[in-house]
Order: sequence, then C-alpha cells, then structure tokens
Amino acid sequence: MRQTGERLSAGQLFMFLFMIGISVHAVSFAQDRERMVADSSQCTWTADNGNGTFTNPLFYEEFSDPDLIRVGDDYYMTGTTMHTMPGLPVLHSRDLVNWELLSYAVRRLDVGPEIRMENGRDFYGQGIWAPCFRYHNDTFYIFSNVNRYGTQIFSAADPKGPWKQRTMNARLHDVTVLFDDDGKVYAVWGYNEVRMVQMTEDLMDVVPGTERVIIEGGSGAGEGSHIYKIDGKVYITNTNYDPVCYQVCLRADHPYGPYEVNVMSAEENFGVAQRLRVFNTHDGPPFEIVRFPENYVGCIPMHQGGIVQVQSGEWWGWSMLDHNSVGRVTALSPVTWVEGWPYFGLPSNLTRSPRTWVKPNTGFTSEPVAPFERDDDFSGPELKNAWQWNHVPVDTKWSLKERPGYLRLHSLPAETFWHAKNSLTQRGIGPESYAITELDVSNLKDGDIAGLALLNLPYAWIGIVKNGEGQFLQFYDQQEQERIRIETGENRVWLRAHCNFDTDTGILGYSFDGENFREIGGEIILPYQLRTFQGVRYAIFNFNTAGKEGGYADFNSFEVLEPRCKGLTRPIPYNEMITIKSLADNSVLVNWRNFLRPVDPGSRFAGGDAARFRILDRGNGLIALQSVATGGYVTVKGNAGLAEVRMEAEDQGDASTFQWQDLLNGDIMLMSLYNHRYLFVDPHAGSLCSADARGARPDHKGGACFTWNVLSENVRKEKLTGTD
Repeated sequence: MRQTGERLSAGQLFMFLFMIGISVHAVSFAQDRERMVADSSQCTWTADNGNGTFTNPLFYEEFSDPDLIRVGDDYYMTGTTMHTMPGLPVLHSRDLVNWELLSYAVRRLDVGPEIRMENGRDFYGQGIWAPCFRYHNDTFYIFSNVNRYGTQIFSAADPKGPWKQRTMNARLHDVTVLFDDDGKVYAVWGYNEVRMVQMTEDLMDVVPGTERVIIEGGSGAGEGSHIYKIDGKVYITNTNYDPVCYQVCLRADHPYGPYEVNVMSAEENFGVAQRLRVFNTHDGPPFEIVRFPENYVGCIPMHQGGIVQVQSGEWWGWSMLDHNSVGRVTALSPVTWVEGWPYFGLPSNLTRSPRTWVKPNTGFTSEPVAPFERDDDFSGPELKNAWQWNHVPVDTKWSLKERPGYLRLHSLPAETFWHAKNSLTQRGIGPESYAITELDVSNLKDGDIAGLALLNLPYAWIGIVKNGEGQFLQFYDQQEQERIRIETGENRVWLRAHCNFDTDTGILGYSFDGENFREIGGEIILPYQLRTFQGVRYAIFNFNTAGKEGGYADFNSFEVLEPRCKGLTRPIPYNEMITIKSLADNSVLVNWRNFLRPVDPGSRFAGGDAARFRILDRGNGLIALQSVATGGYVTVKGNAGLAEVRMEAEDQGDASTFQWQDLLNGDIMLMSLYNHRYLFVDPHAGSLCSADARGARPDHKGGACFTWNVLSENVRKEKLTGTD
C-alpha cells in the first residue's frame, strides 16, 4: 500500500491543502455558532432521514469491527474499543437504523500496568479488538481477544448488564463463534489461512486435536470472520485488505468444509478516497505522512461485517469503512441472495451498496435517535455516555462531586500529553464538528497544563500552562513541533476545536468571554494513523510536566456542535423546478427530442424549459423527474445504456422513479429503481445520458454525481402565468 502513496513534506502538505480549497475561517465564532444552532437545531448525526430512508454511515464517528445479532424482535451490536474505557458498548435497536446505548460490557479492563500508563508504558493500539457478539441458551456472549492478555469472554443474562468477564486458556485473534444446532461450538480465526477449532462446553478452552485449516492461504479469504448456519449450510464472511478492501463469503455444507469463496462486497466507498496516512508511528515527530492519489480508495470500501435476517424475511448486512481521520465507521446495506450466495447491494448492482436507501422492514418504527450523548454540563451523578477515558483512569484523581456542576481533573505527572493520565475523550463526529469547553484554571500549580486536545498521532492541543515564568495560553502542534504562547492572567477560558473530516484538518481557538473566539496556530493536519487504528478524538486533560502531582482544573461544560448533522444536506426539493448539472464536465441535463442529454452551459437548450425538471414526491425519499418542456417523465429503458434514458408521456412506475442520494456536501446521485444503478453522463463525450453507473468516484467527477439548483421565484411565477 505504501507504494501507492506519495510522501509529503510540510511544504507539500501546505500546497495540497491550498489546492483542495481549504479556506481560513473569517466569520467570528459567535456568528458561526448562531448559524449552526439555527441550521441544525442542536442536533447530532442520526442515520434516519425521517422520511422512511436512512443514510450511511449509521454513526458518523468511529465504530469499528462491528458485530450484530438478532434476538427475537431486538437487535444488539458492539464494536472495537481498544484501550479506551469503558469499553465494548452494547447497543440496542428495533429497526437496525436507530440505536440506543444499553451498557458497556467492560467498565475497566485492568489487565496490566500498560492499561494504567504506569512505568512509562502505554496500551495504545492494544486492548479490545474485533469482538464477536452471540446469544445462546438465554445468555449473551461477547468474545474478544485482548492483545498480550488472551481471549476474553464477557457474558450476561441481560444486555444491560451486569457483565461477567473470564479469560480463555486459548488465544484466538479476531475470533467468531458458531453455536451449532448439534450442540458443538466452533471458533474461526486467521487471515489468508483461516482456521477452525471446536471449543469446550464451558467455552474456556479448545478441544485438543480439533484445530484444522479450513481455507488454505491464497484462496481469497481474509480476516475478521463472522460465521453463520443458514438453511443447513455454513457461511463465513471475512475481509481482504490488500491491495484494497473487499469482503468475501465462504460457503460449505459442513463446519470443516470444504469451502467455496465468493466476493460479496467490493469498491463501495460512498464517493470518498483514502487520503492521508501515517504508517510508521514510531519514527517521529515529525511523522512521515503519506498522501494517496485522488481516486485511490484503499481501505475505504465497506469491509469486515456480517449479515442478519429481519422479521419480514429481508436480509441486511453491516460492515465498516476506514473513513480517514474520523476513524472506522459502520454502514448498513441491503443484501440480495443469488444462487445461494449473499451479496451486499440490490439486484442488477450487486456488491455495491446505496448510501441512502429504504429502512429495513422489521415491523417496528423508531424515532430518529443517536446512541451517544455528547454535551455535558457535568451536573449529573455520572459522565454522559459518549465519554471514554484514554486508558484506565486513576479514580481518586477526578471528581464530579468536589465542585458540583464541574468536572475536576487533578494533574498527574507526564512528560507529554500523549502519556497524560485521566485524559477524558469523545470520538470526533463527522462530517464536521466543533467541540467547546469552559474551564477554570485558578487552581493550577507550577508544571500543570490543562486544556482541550485533538488526540491523534500527530496530536495538537490548546490550553493553559503554568510554570515559574508565569501563566500562558499555549497552542502546540506535535507534527510541526510548533508552540505559540500568549501570557495571560485570566483564570476562566473557553477552548474550541473544529474538525473538518472531509479535508482531514482541524483548527483550535480560544475565548475569554465565551462569545468572541480567536483562532491560533492555523490548519492542523489530521491523518489516519496505524498506531491505534482510531480516528481523531476530542480530549480534555490536565497533567504536570514537573514530575509530580500538581493542582486541579475545573471543567464547567463541554458542547459539540455539528453544522452538517443530517443525511440530507438540503431538503429534497419536492414540487420545485430545478436544473441539474454534471460535476464531471459542468454540462446541463436537458430534454432533447425526448432523450436526456447533457449540453454545454452555453447551449440554447440550457437556459429554457428543456433544462427544467419538476421533482415529484414518490415517498421514502423517492422522486420522479418531470420535464417542464413536455410534461414527460425521465424513464429508464432496456439495458439503461446509451439512448435508453428518455421521456415517457406516462409515469412508468419503477422505471420512472429514482432514489435521491445526498453525498453530504450538496452533491447528489440519482439511483434508478429500474436497475438500482445511477444516472450517468459520460464526461466530455457529448453523448446521451445512460443509467448504468455503479457508484460514485471519490472526486465526484466520474459522471454519476450532480449538483442542482431550484429555479428562482420569478421563473416559477412566469411558468404559472405563462409569461415565459
């Protein structure tokens, strides 16, 4: 993978950011915050669009290595949490789209000194990996390998807990478990060469002599397996990541095989490219940051997931995407069975998943909701459920009771922020978010540093430093080794972090009145790094660089604002007249002799009725495009190729219906219900439109992505009065 990328110097990084159009924020934060609140109504990302559809990802934040089960009418999911505590979130849903957090299966993974950051050691990149969620004989199980400390089994009679933890005598990395209908229990693990073993009845060990290789190396299998027994056959889903991520399915008549291998999901990247990576996390700072070509998808495509059947008989799949600096996100896909094989995607477009689609028919309707509470005024008896400690905390050195309404963090010795104990974190949330915290630093002591950080590698932070020279507000960027200090006597300060996960950049700022913020330090590069395999996290901290315990910092509040918290960036313009323009070549779609044709913006067709289409509501986010020029409907015919998208006088049902898919930045794709492929303009070819594109290219210029504009009120009035 490294050979596909290009190493970036600091100057090249600057030019890269300049070229992709990152602008300096000029609007005061007070105005920007007012706009955001008005636009988003303080909402947080929910996949449910409220119109019968959902938009991926399920959570626009790190939720990696997901595993999911159905128990009756209920669905439960968990995922990797590595060294963060509490770990192994247990989520519940009735519709597979809206989830609530029930519990954490592990409150403290206190396995050794590394997880407590003792003796200069740390547990970054270790801990809870790739859990397997199962239900058997009225008991819920989560199996997860803890690197260096063996495979752990967490069990509970109720998913709300309490959860019991045991350590197996065997070590099975990225394990999946099958409780077979004959009473035997099997475990599967491995990469490339896949292995199976029978487990003992108490699940604590493996049965001697039962381990076998069920898939030889080089057969196309990968890692991160999920095993199922369906209609008498054994199915195993797993993932290959080299040279790009894709998901396969293994099928056999018996647990030990022989197995066939079939690709079930490939190339679905939702129009996102793999951008910045740090591979060598031990040589730096500065770290070697690799930038990949604009349309290289790498580890972005959907991978490492499984399947489930819902009450209506539908099948659905889930998997993750390595979504750059926000981390690994979870996506949901309809599953289509063909000749006994499950495929992610819809008929005629197998292995590709829609970003927006109709919600699963589970028989239950849930209100749009997010599982995690981000804002915290620290007035409750407990922290809000989005918080996780960076490693196991020292419980006697933080408190919500010592000063009611505040989180108090007592400083503990650490050389740098990276090894600071009791740093409290939340996952960054995309596609864009602001985190703001207010703190009182009047009780800091010499050597203390308290503030707000972007926890990553490289990391950056802004905070208050107190030492023998005085008290300073300080910005620090680990990659650039840049420090900016401003002397201050203020003891009350507001700190702000802004992350744009479309561009992998952040900005830090501060205020002494809570209204007027000043940015400091410029753009911060946020690569995805392979030390912890986690996305960027917001972190509040207090540590002491003088090698001793210091004073304390009181955090009064923590607030997260999300300018783009909805899967529909702009509402679907039902009953409006719009124009549609291709992002590939700037051509305008027009009705030309009852064919759909792209023309140059300067064409005489581009400025009249031929370029105007009315958007008709067909329910569940589905639309029809009606030509203003003729009243005909844009309809897909035949094989959906050249000259097979035309106007029909009458609505032709699915052939005249499209799923509106927002790419979360105003761009759209239009998926035909006729063949589940996308409206397409062959860039710069000057030909007619087709409807045979399989998905979006990362730069959105492959021919399947469009922009749209509602016609002005004057134009609409002219059409109504006939004065055009």
